[in-house]
Amino acid sequence: MNAPMEHALGALALPQPYVLFLGDTTIAGFAKTALGLKDWAPEKCVGELRLPGATVTTGLEALTPSEAAARGARALVIGVANQGGVIPPHWRASLIEALEAGLDLIAGMHMRLSDIPELADAAERFGRRLIDVRVPPARIPVGTGRKRSGKRLLTVGTDCALGKKYTALALARALERRGVDVDFRATGQTGIMIAGGGIPMDAVVSDFEAGAAELLSPDAAEDHWDVIEGQGAITHPSYAAVSLGLLHGSQPDVFVVCHEPGRTEMLGTAGYPLTSVERIVELTIALGSRTNPAIRCGGFAFNTSALGAAEAAELMARESERLGLPVADPIRGGSAFDALVASCLA
Repeated sequence: MNAPMEHALGALALPQPYVLFLGDTTIAGFAKTALGLKDWAPEKCVGELRLPGATVTTGLEALTPSEAAARGARALVIGVANQGGVIPPHWRASLIEALEAGLDLIAGMHMRLSDIPELADAAERFGRRLIDVRVPPARIPVGTGRKRSGKRLLTVGTDCALGKKYTALALARALERRGVDVDFRATGQTGIMIAGGGIPMDAVVSDFEAGAAELLSPDAAEDHWDVIEGQGAITHPSYAAVSLGLLHGSQPDVFVVCHEPGRTEMLGTAGYPLTSVERIVELTIALGSRTNPAIRCGGFAFNTSALGAAEAAELMARESERLGLPVADPIRGGSAFDALVASCLA
């Protein structure tokens, strides 16, 4: 999987393994980079570093920068994706300590490490690297809308940070196990760190979003599948732009709607209720058919991490019957997830 794309997606040479920095994060959704790396690339993670006040943890051993370096860590990864992608001043002493301990710094924030003078000075002083992952390739073209060969699957969602990346990774691995020629195409900082390549779609200028998505999933063999990590939500008041550009440019043949039962308001925008999964299907087909008239919904991926196994199974079975398509939790797997995979391939 994850074949690099000519002139667009060279594989990243990131120093590994990592120690995961969680700052003083109290909202699990904002720690999705750290949690994603722990869940999907555990062999690359030696521990975590949290500041006082943090309530989110990956469950990995708490380490100081010096302890992490002694365990073989080569870089500290900022595992937080907060609102605005900022690196606040009160984090910086810990980041400088990591540089002094011999670790490089890796971040996928909108605020670039290299633009923070004290970090740039410390990196030069200690001979370490500052690696900003959220940097799109140069000279991205405007999207053309040209239909490309090969098959594409895009994960979309009712909100941010509820499982689009996890679902795409799980589906790509499931297709690979079935002998399908498949690539996972990363569109966000965590996916890029896991896959070693991709395009950070939320760092692309809006006029070039569709063109970036076209680069991300180029022409391929007719039986090849690109499973594309979704971003944002088409109805999110803050992040709909990246979702629409990705939808038009990726031209998905199939999409899977990701949803977290029990979530009622959109992340970071109190007062905006979640759109129903049915409405997301309607909107995705209406807008996505502009560049692929054959677009269809393959089913639904529910994040049931807050539910017990029996309650989750009952809910997903009931919703599957109501919606007329498979509903599964990709992390729980099982027959429901097998049905979702089969529906996507049908």
